[in-house]
Amino acid sequence: MKEEIKRPVFPKRAVITSGMPYGNKGLHFGHIGGLFVHADVFARFMRDRIGEENVIFISGTDCYGSPILESYRKLKESGNTEHKNIVEYVESNHIKQKNTLDAYEISLNHFGASGLYRDKEIHRKVSIEVFESLYKGGYLSVMSTPQFYDPKFKTLLNGRQVEGKCPFEGCGSEKAYADECGLGHQYMPEELIDPKSTLSGLKPEIVDVENWYFRLEDFRDKMQEYTKDLREHSVTRKFVLDAIDEFLKPPVIYVQRKQIDDLEELEKAFPEHEKIDEENKASITFVFKNLDDRDIARDVLNERQIRYRTGKTLVPFRLSGNIDWGVPIPEKDNLKDLTFWVWPESLWAPISFLRTYLEEKGAKEDEWKKWWLDDESNVYQFIGEDNIYFYCIAEMAMFAAMRHPDFDTLDMTKLHLPDIIANKHILFMDKKASSSSQIKPPMANDLLEYYTAEQLRMHFISLGLTSKSSSFKPQALLPKEEREGVDPALKEGNLLTNVFNRLIRSCLYSIQKYNDSIVTIGKVSEEIKQQSDDAILEYERHMYNNDIHRIAYVLDSYVRIINKHWANNIRVADANNDKTLRNQILIDCFHGIKTALLLLHPIAPTGCEKARQYIGFSEKLWSWDYAFSSVEELLIDKDAKTIFLEPREDFFRKHDSQFE
Repeated sequence: MKEEIKRPVFPKRAVITSGMPYGNKGLHFGHIGGLFVHADVFARFMRDRIGEENVIFISGTDCYGSPILESYRKLKESGNTEHKNIVEYVESNHIKQKNTLDAYEISLNHFGASGLYRDKEIHRKVSIEVFESLYKGGYLSVMSTPQFYDPKFKTLLNGRQVEGKCPFEGCGSEKAYADECGLGHQYMPEELIDPKSTLSGLKPEIVDVENWYFRLEDFRDKMQEYTKDLREHSVTRKFVLDAIDEFLKPPVIYVQRKQIDDLEELEKAFPEHEKIDEENKASITFVFKNLDDRDIARDVLNERQIRYRTGKTLVPFRLSGNIDWGVPIPEKDNLKDLTFWVWPESLWAPISFLRTYLEEKGAKEDEWKKWWLDDESNVYQFIGEDNIYFYCIAEMAMFAAMRHPDFDTLDMTKLHLPDIIANKHILFMDKKASSSSQIKPPMANDLLEYYTAEQLRMHFISLGLTSKSSSFKPQALLPKEEREGVDPALKEGNLLTNVFNRLIRSCLYSIQKYNDSIVTIGKVSEEIKQQSDDAILEYERHMYNNDIHRIAYVLDSYVRIINKHWANNIRVADANNDKTLRNQILIDCFHGIKTALLLLHPIAPTGCEKARQYIGFSEKLWSWDYAFSSVEELLIDKDAKTIFLEPREDFFRKHDSQFE
């Protein structure tokens, strides 16, 4: 290894989280391929890189919220009696989710559930701590805001019981709900276009309801400083920072020209504002100093029955709701019987899961601070790009508020702002698929009828979701007459099942034949040593930069180089019975196998572990402390025989269906 190469510095401890699936369904391919596999590969790498005892990987089922209530209601209406109550319904989905994660070898230290078991108790405790912190700091307000009401059923409607069109200019969401669209845009209920009750199908009425709100709009300046710092000193992806900045703009209203009869008269009725009037655009933009001024302008437009759309900006972030299935909020200022809206409490749920896990391990109650608060620790949150608003704006502002020095009695003052790793959309057959869209995604378990977990893991990380939306096109799900060429879902997995399998087998068969099954050791050729060291350093750099898809390119290139080195030289050695050349090739290729196993371990752990045991490497093989070590240093016993390899024995197996 060259001394002048500066290697990245990783934290001493790491908490890794992955987005929480709702408790109303099992996991589809997007949950696994778009998020969990990436988080797991990073978690496994970090265990190898900084030590297993220094990494905690957590996630859990998001048990609360209107989507779950609505799904359960529809299930009961259909006559399904499988579950006695909503708790049983959520628990059954939680178990299904956990089984799927296990099937894909997602190595969570703890997969919790915000509304079940010990997680529920600790999550309620953490939620109270957060609420009290924000309340004490003066960052909460009680607002009387509109909520939809179904006049036929005489009931307030929760978020998913109202559907309409998002009021945001240019929004491409297929569905918008009471105050949030499918792309995560936040707005006030009265802004929803063409609302309809899912209970009655009627246009709902609007009534005023009091709720707690976090004054997110007060943090515009701090959030701008935060994103500026991220641009200058972090590896946060540009599209994430750009998405944050969109919400940090001042409040605006867009009005189509054809809606305005008298522009001068309309402007006189508006509060102080800036007008952006570009002739080539169909709409005129009005920019206001604050939300209050924008809302006055909205009232002016509503009085004149002028249709308009609003722009992305920071609005009060709702903390509470009035659905029974939720985490109770402490009674304050005569407001009672409220529960947390699901999105806020899901943002601090990873802290709850961390505390639950540590308690289960017998740690002291404040042990979690060493992981989430300590300067030597770092938190990495893997999310989908639709959730940038919640994790990168609402969460960061709330955590920043809780860092106020007056909050030290509640131990929230040193909350670290996590590193957000957002992935772009994973499409299905070139189209966006989701449970709420017309194109339904295949369930993750169904894919395992055609592919192995390792094949899919290799494919999913190679899709480049770190920088672009990519499509998953498994030919196994197409009718046979529509299948054409090589299955894209198998392309990367072939590196394991074909190329690397062949290399390991060839080396083991060779020493079984020529060296009494003992690994050939000696000085590695300079060329192979340099290529191995370069691959290690490049791989490490991509992991540090969260460019996980790039490690697939490193692996593909490196494994093929070693395989080619074997193929080009072993025939010459065998043809000439050149023992010296054969031994050198074996020395080089076992070094290549050693290196490739370390780099592949986070992606294909089962196959790599089997290869380690067959060859006789110690578990030091998985530690990056020994990444540049020789084969001899890593063998348990350099004079011991390898496990005998039977003909056609594989380390990375193809799926049984692929042998037909």
